[in-house]
Amino acid sequence: MRNAETVLGVICERGTRGLPLERVYRLLFSRELYLHAYGRLYRNDGALTRGATADTVDGMSLAKIDHLIDDVRHERHRWTPVRRVSIPKSNGKTRPLGIPTWTDKLLQEVIRMILEAYYEPQFSPRSHGFRPRRGCHTALREAYRTWNGTAWFIEGDISQCFDSLDHQVLLSILRETIHDNRFIRLIENLLTAGYLEDWKFNATLSGTPQGGVVSPILSNIYLDRLDKWIEMTLLPAYTCGTERKYNTTYTRTNARVQKLRRIGQRKEALALRKQIRTLPTHDPTDPDYRRLRYVRYADDFLLGLAGPRFEAEEIKARLGEFLRDTLKLELSKTKTLITHARTEAARFLGYEIGTFHDNTRRSINGAISLRVPAAVARAKCEPYMRSGKPVHRPEMEHDSPYSIVSQYQQEFRGVVEYYQLAYNRYRFNRLKWIMGTSLAKTLGHKLRLSVQQVWNRYGATTTTSLGTYRVLRVTVDRGDKQAPLVAHWGGISLSRRIGAILNDQPKRVWNIRHTELLERVLANICELCSSTVDIEVHHIRHLRDLQRKGRGELPAWVQKMAARHRKTLVVCSVCHHAIHDGRVVGRQKRPNSLTQS
Repeated sequence: MRNAETVLGVICERGTRGLPLERVYRLLFSRELYLHAYGRLYRNDGALTRGATADTVDGMSLAKIDHLIDDVRHERHRWTPVRRVSIPKSNGKTRPLGIPTWTDKLLQEVIRMILEAYYEPQFSPRSHGFRPRRGCHTALREAYRTWNGTAWFIEGDISQCFDSLDHQVLLSILRETIHDNRFIRLIENLLTAGYLEDWKFNATLSGTPQGGVVSPILSNIYLDRLDKWIEMTLLPAYTCGTERKYNTTYTRTNARVQKLRRIGQRKEALALRKQIRTLPTHDPTDPDYRRLRYVRYADDFLLGLAGPRFEAEEIKARLGEFLRDTLKLELSKTKTLITHARTEAARFLGYEIGTFHDNTRRSINGAISLRVPAAVARAKCEPYMRSGKPVHRPEMEHDSPYSIVSQYQQEFRGVVEYYQLAYNRYRFNRLKWIMGTSLAKTLGHKLRLSVQQVWNRYGATTTTSLGTYRVLRVTVDRGDKQAPLVAHWGGISLSRRIGAILNDQPKRVWNIRHTELLERVLANICELCSSTVDIEVHHIRHLRDLQRKGRGELPAWVQKMAARHRKTLVVCSVCHHAIHDGRVVGRQKRPNSLTQS
């Protein structure tokens, strides 16, 4: 059978040409696809999280892949109900999250790769959620660069979108282009597998499996119908004209100014000149000029209209009607808003988005503004404050100075880099001061030092392409053979970086290579006793789990994983059981076959 790269490339080509996909189910018999899926999933923290059974990535082997392929080939595979947990949200509510078993995750990843290869070339360029080389920043940058002159924003939010996707609508969309009943039936069984909450079974009558690997691509396939309808129906209906007509009031007043200057009445001309600075050059109510733009990220979408408000109301009503009648979804009444672009700000992907209007700098009028919401800047400061002042974090006092500095830097960088498109990124200067003071107090409580003494001990200067900064630097010496570990606090510019986002997605090139782990698995040799029988992979969640206090002399398997700086170890089943039982492993060489003794 052809390798995974060739298979996915052929599927991608058919999707690009708009040809139907046939005989898809037999692609699920390819070991190469499962190996690639394993290489993509094993690094995830959730790979070691149990679902409804004890099945996790630990103990993964080629035999498990072959057994799964055999079950799929003979249609014996049955999806296990996911274990559902509740994740708290910022508004005090909870979001349901399903945790599938490892075997189901692996098969879902193979299905996801096939669906993505086929549908990705067909998706709208205005869709940015859960797609390769696209994300929140690309969606925001599209609006920033191409939405000039927008008068009204329509903030769209689909009520409980992923829980409300109609199974029959989704399956009918898949059947239009995928002509393989066995493959469609496999996806249908996945959708109706149900979930366990407090170990009580519940049926899934709608929606995609929350937390499932294949859920994002299925939701994009479903909502692509919305993208196509907006592009083919709404955008042409509310887009006309090449440019706005000139404002007659502005033209007449400007002509009057020129006449007054010619006859020497400069004071009167100056007064009129100040007046026309408040007038638009072109007619904002020109009935022959309209523009409607659209962008979507997952179930959140935004439309920008250059036109009157009543047309924005029409668009909102037509959107609700299409979603209700065609896709069996409902717009959220509380979150679907119409916002005036110049006097208010819409909320999209955590940003405030509006248009500039400044009579003193007319060149920026109508341009899109991306801003950090004031509420976000305040909320990010709260975890590091008490009674209005920065405080230390007692939960971190048992960590090393290197870990403390690294954690603070990661948290600060994660916030400010997400808002790198905002022109008022300087709002995080207060957050920077509060976090820096909290960090110094945390180190001070650990080391019994004052804040000033912490800066005296760890203070340093670093130079970047954007300037020189005063930072806290912690260095951990690891001996002569390895470079020291260095952690910095600070050194991050808060200037705007509008050009730092990935370029628009190029033509997809499928380049699948075996990772270092897959090469070790395919070698089929135990890395402790050199056996070639029943080879499995031992996984750990974190490297720090190897350094348990009070362990004494480290076992051979721990030393090998620590030396390689790897969270995986390819072992035989006997050594694997010995590792979990805490017995000594790797001292004796085991036979290489079942016939040897």
